[in-house]
Amino acid sequence: MKLLISVSLGLIIVAGPAAAIETCRFTEAKAEREACYHRQEQELAARRKPEAPVTRSSESKTFDQLQQMRRDDAEVYRSMRGICNGC
Repeated sequence: MKLLISVSLGLIIVAGPAAAIETCRFTEAKAEREACYHRQEQELAARRKPEAPVTRSSESKTFDQLQQMRRDDAEVYRSMRGICNGC
């Protein structure tokens, strides 16, 4: 019983935004339909996260992290060579 209630509640939550998108399609007046599409486009744009611009500092941070990872890998490989192979 609880499963049925939780599934139906989940469907209601998921179907809400989808229903808002479908309503523009059935509007008969062209001007109203285009205005509805325009509002939806603005809502979607507001929901989307703006992409962070790639800056020189973020590139240098990534490069520094990669260099540090390579140094760590080299240190691990050196320590593994010291282990007896095939003892």
